[in-house]
Amino acid sequence: MTDILVLYYSRYGATARLAHQAARGIEQVDGMQARIRRIPAIADASGNTPELAADEPPIVTPQDFEECAGLLLGSPTYFGGMAAPVKHMIDDTSRQWFKGTLTGKPAGVFTSTGSMHGGQETVLLSMIVPLLHHGMLIVGIPYAEQALAHTQTGGTPYGASHTAGNNRPLSQEERHLTQALGQRVAEVAKSLVASKS
Repeated sequence: MTDILVLYYSRYGATARLAHQAARGIEQVDGMQARIRRIPAIADASGNTPELAADEPPIVTPQDFEECAGLLLGSPTYFGGMAAPVKHMIDDTSRQWFKGTLTGKPAGVFTSTGSMHGGQETVLLSMIVPLLHHGMLIVGIPYAEQALAHTQTGGTPYGASHTAGNNRPLSQEERHLTQALGQRVAEVAKSLVASKS
């Protein structure tokens, strides 16, 4: 099996739910499997680190980047930007950048916001920029996915999204589009791996 790394930070669970939908999409592709990892919290200005549930996936390691054939990166949106732990993790990947660990691998992004106009597209685009610096091949959601043209909740051409305010569950459109993104990244990765064989 070939792994696609599904990497996310989630403080309240909405982004984690998207990660699991992306994993479902990945696993619809023969020979591909999701490797779900989380980004750890960082201390706030007072030195407190938020506690996370014990049943959370393992924390990402450098080996996960080495062994993956593609990446799906997720972050909640805070003030129109990615969460600080995600930015901190990205800033800590200079070793992988020097080695070219992620170069030529496909990547997609996903986010959750508290409201429809909470910055979904802004944060998705901001997460894409460092992935381009890594030489990754960005995979979005095309309008061939008809749910994208009709969604009243989340989902953009730049990546999957969820409007999570008031503990709103994922809509059918959000689940479908997030799975579609996972499947597309897995299909691109599978083609790239096959072309190198």
